[in-house]
Amino acid sequence: MSLSTLPLSYCTNVHPGRSLQEVTNGLAEYTAPVRRQFGRPLAAGLWLAQPVIQELSHAPQGIDHLARTLAEHDLCCYTLNAFPYGDFHSERVKENVYIPDWTTPERLNYTTTCARVLSSLLPDGTEGSISTVPLGFKELARSAEFPEQCIDRLLELVRRLDDLHDETGRVIRLAIEPEPLCVLETTPETIAFFKTLYDRAAAANLLGATRRHIGVCYDVCHQSVEFEDVAASIQDLRDADIRINKVHITCAVRLERPVENVAGRTALARYVEPRYLHQTFGRTPDGSVIHETDLADSLCADPPPPFAACEEWRIHFHVPVNAESLGPLGTTRPDLRRALAAVQALEYAPHLEVETYTWEVLPGGERAPLVEGLTAELHATSSLLDDLPSLR
Repeated sequence: MSLSTLPLSYCTNVHPGRSLQEVTNGLAEYTAPVRRQFGRPLAAGLWLAQPVIQELSHAPQGIDHLARTLAEHDLCCYTLNAFPYGDFHSERVKENVYIPDWTTPERLNYTTTCARVLSSLLPDGTEGSISTVPLGFKELARSAEFPEQCIDRLLELVRRLDDLHDETGRVIRLAIEPEPLCVLETTPETIAFFKTLYDRAAAANLLGATRRHIGVCYDVCHQSVEFEDVAASIQDLRDADIRINKVHITCAVRLERPVENVAGRTALARYVEPRYLHQTFGRTPDGSVIHETDLADSLCADPPPPFAACEEWRIHFHVPVNAESLGPLGTTRPDLRRALAAVQALEYAPHLEVETYTWEVLPGGERAPLVEGLTAELHATSSLLDDLPSLR
């Protein structure tokens, strides 16, 4: 039992990639310098948005160009982030990042093509993973038929991934990523959905293929924001026979004693920004967990009664994974070690990827130059992994 021996990955959704040219420019401008400063093998966790995938579909030689670019910079690629379908760097992303959802042919076809591209980029002897939306955003998924429609699409994807394996010999695994306020949000919700998925797959004589090709992306900060015990969460997924295909190494913001911590709330207000959704959760003295859909100035300035009673707030704002604190604010970094120790005990080795996509929107004082910031995250993550006790 051990952690992955593949090179550590960082997700390239942190820099623009709205065309193949932008993707390759990003590899040259950011990823290659990070690789040199990191001084260890590095994988590019590529974000290939729909326009890029469409471009590659119409000009297959583009895949060869992308593979050559990776090789020229001494990079490999074994995982894709197919969560953001469109422009992840537009002025306002927010809930649009969950569109199209998994009831749509657009999401199915996009993911299928991502799998085909990844199969051409994989190093020999390596399996691939693709992270994706947690089916959809709860506020936008009100139909009673929504889960069953998602399962229909996922089972069709299983068939396609099985065909791709027969054709290429490559195993590509989908990694559904639970996230606050999404259809798959908490660990119990995820387990319940997978039970239904497995039942439907068994009825269609696809259970073995479904277990092989469909699992989760465990984003550590997402479950931390929900106030879940991450080690217990990972064990529960293991007990339910749900494969963790990918782990996003991430940290969120914490604010303890928010009412009396005026300096903390003042600092937190600097994290209010218009691009990404920052789901905000609080835990009350009786252990109840409450939430707001997005972080807002009004919450920081004058918390309403439910949030005023909370002992702690946690905010879905990805912050550098090497940060123990951010001035008067804390982070969920302690959960990283607990989660990675639990992952180390699995019978297989999920892909590991640092995914701090918010560098462009971090408050000025917390924002290092991107190459230096990413390198510091990778060094800190490597140290964290090296310091884990061996379970072999």
